[in-house]
Amino acid sequence: MIKAAVLGSPIAHSLSPLLHQLAYRELGISGEYSKLEVPSGELSTFLASLDDSWTGFSLTMPLKEEIVDCVNNVSPLSKKIRSANTLYRTSGEWNATTTDVSGFIDSLQSHGVEISGNVVIIGAGATARAAAAACDASASHITIMARSSRGADEIFESVDSTEMNFVSWGDEESIQAAQLIISTTPEGATDSLIQIFPTKPDGIFFDVLYKPWPTQALATWQAKKGQVIDGLDLLIHQAISQVEIFAGLSVDRTPMAQLMRKAAFEALSSST
Repeated sequence: MIKAAVLGSPIAHSLSPLLHQLAYRELGISGEYSKLEVPSGELSTFLASLDDSWTGFSLTMPLKEEIVDCVNNVSPLSKKIRSANTLYRTSGEWNATTTDVSGFIDSLQSHGVEISGNVVIIGAGATARAAAAACDASASHITIMARSSRGADEIFESVDSTEMNFVSWGDEESIQAAQLIISTTPEGATDSLIQIFPTKPDGIFFDVLYKPWPTQALATWQAKKGQVIDGLDLLIHQAISQVEIFAGLSVDRTPMAQLMRKAAFEALSSST
């Protein structure tokens, strides 16, 4: 039996329990999945208090970076991007890894999008590092747009081969030239860039947020007839990969993603 939960703070808005429990039902797996409030700085204490009944955890902010220093077994990819969103137990020991990187790739592929050309990543935190790693070796150039250069060293370490540079917040030329824009900022931050969006966008706008639904930035890009990918896709595809880890099996991704999206969209629609 799977016993899992999503950890973070704040956590009340999380759709992860809905998605994981749906997957367990569809796969005929016995399992339970909840959400638990764990503030920053308290993750080690929380893990030390657990009994052996727990299978694993999904980690959201602010714990994705904290977990890397809390357990001994951290995947090479999570070490590289200094972020892990998945914690699972093997042989009595906790292992940290990330499904965010593959989540970006799977989300784009589900829309028939292959990463190429100029990519602009808005933000420079843990999710931005995962996005950069997902684009590495596929994009011809990655531009990071952030309000400050804090975190620059870490995001450069997330990429092995693709050339990368930083630009100032609101750099219109970068937005105009991008084939793909990935917004990884907290609620409301990217909305301030709407005035520099192209009149007729050629690129794709991928916003990782699903609360608020939709974000003003995503709605504006879509209203201009530009292609968009919303935060539900990332949430869903990283969750499917977590289900595979927790259950130890392979999931038929496309139909599962469709079921999850329908359930998540209904939940968001009913809450607005």
